[in-house]
Amino acid sequence: MSTLIIIDQSPYGSWEGREALDMAFSLAAFDQPVSLLFCGAGVNWLRKGQDAGKIQQKSIERNLAAAPVFGVEALFADRRACDQYGLAGTDLLDHVSITDVGPDFTGRFDHVAFAG
Repeated sequence: MSTLIIIDQSPYGSWEGREALDMAFSLAAFDQPVSLLFCGAGVNWLRKGQDAGKIQQKSIERNLAAAPVFGVEALFADRRACDQYGLAGTDLLDHVSITDVGPDFTGRFDHVAFAG
């Protein structure tokens, strides 16, 4: 049973996205196939070189870099959201796949969960 967790929240300012990330790591720890999709403002999670210290928070970049180590199968970025936020593939963290999101994409997963 595969799970897709969708994060559409900005990386800073709310805990919903971080809770979704924790849920993905927990599922993966129990050998449950899980992938993350970042859409809307959520694609900003995937931006390289974040300096969250300016807002007195820790960067989520290291957490996401560890996702494959924890067993998260894939990180996806919604193509339309990347275009909206001016993000090219080279602006994103390694191991992120840009995808077109729609029923064909989400239908590949047994469960789909939204952060928030």
